[in-house]
Amino acid sequence: MVFVLPSAAIARLSASTPTEWLPPTPRDGAHLRVAPGEPIRLGLAARTSGAGGANITIGADGVPAGATFRTTPGNPATAGLAWIPTPGQAGKSFPLTFTAQPDAPTAPPGTRRLVVDVVRVLARAFTLSTHETATYRYAFVMRRVVARASPRRGAQPVARLMLLTPENTTNLVLALEGRRTKSGVWIRVRLPVLPNNRTGWVPRRSLSDWKLLRTHLVVDRSALRLTLFRAGRTIFSTRVGVGRLRSPTPRGEFYVRNMLFGFDDPFYGPIAFGTSARSTVLTDWPGGGFIGIHGTNRPGILPGRVSHGCIRLRNADIVRLARLLPVGTPLTIQ
Repeated sequence: MVFVLPSAAIARLSASTPTEWLPPTPRDGAHLRVAPGEPIRLGLAARTSGAGGANITIGADGVPAGATFRTTPGNPATAGLAWIPTPGQAGKSFPLTFTAQPDAPTAPPGTRRLVVDVVRVLARAFTLSTHETATYRYAFVMRRVVARASPRRGAQPVARLMLLTPENTTNLVLALEGRRTKSGVWIRVRLPVLPNNRTGWVPRRSLSDWKLLRTHLVVDRSALRLTLFRAGRTIFSTRVGVGRLRSPTPRGEFYVRNMLFGFDDPFYGPIAFGTSARSTVLTDWPGGGFIGIHGTNRPGILPGRVSHGCIRLRNADIVRLARLLPVGTPLTIQ
């Protein structure tokens, strides 16, 4: 079935600690690289499960010269750092420490530490994701942006990227390559639009810091098999259901956009993944007819060509997959 979620089926997140960091916060210990004159924009968010909210603060060392840091208390609390390094800062490393302090005095704070390396020279063109080395990068969309056919401001628009997905999760894109031009740094990304397999260029400043992955999900429609690779090695494989002939699962290169829980309808199983793939037949479905990967309350029909385009797994298999498959993972449907 094409992946369309009612409002009651939107992801229900539960904080496992009193203070929890949320996307698009960089991972703890991340090393980010930037060249002089290249803008860098970090977004942070944190929430607490206790009463009240939280506030995100910068460490005692503060921010690098020329950077700005803004924070908004709440639950979640949010903050942002914006910076364009100068040539005089090239060759230096700048450690940053962020603390999410809950209002409740008994709740422990959460800390994120990262380092920004300002390199002297970066290549004009660079690869961000490739199957050759099983290395992939994705980023969250930090501002509404128009994706263009080439890396320049006046190029033909091909799609508009929003901050949220149709399921109200933070929107993200798989980053394929980058280009440094006189007007700034541009990134070619996969787009969740029709026609499928379309890509477009967006300014680097519209995206969060990079999230690095080594996972790759492959669905073989002929063999009715789903396989998850990590660093080129199989770590999970199972038989699945795919679309019927009149509503086929689309072929191409896509990515996993989000993971969703807590459905009132057992039809979807306990967990579902939303992808950037879209049905070429059921284009008028609510949300745009996105293809999902989800469980089922009818395991006896698997494997087979049984859906409106979605990829169905037995519930036990989708639970196993959820432990191994991070969002942002590239998806190849053969």
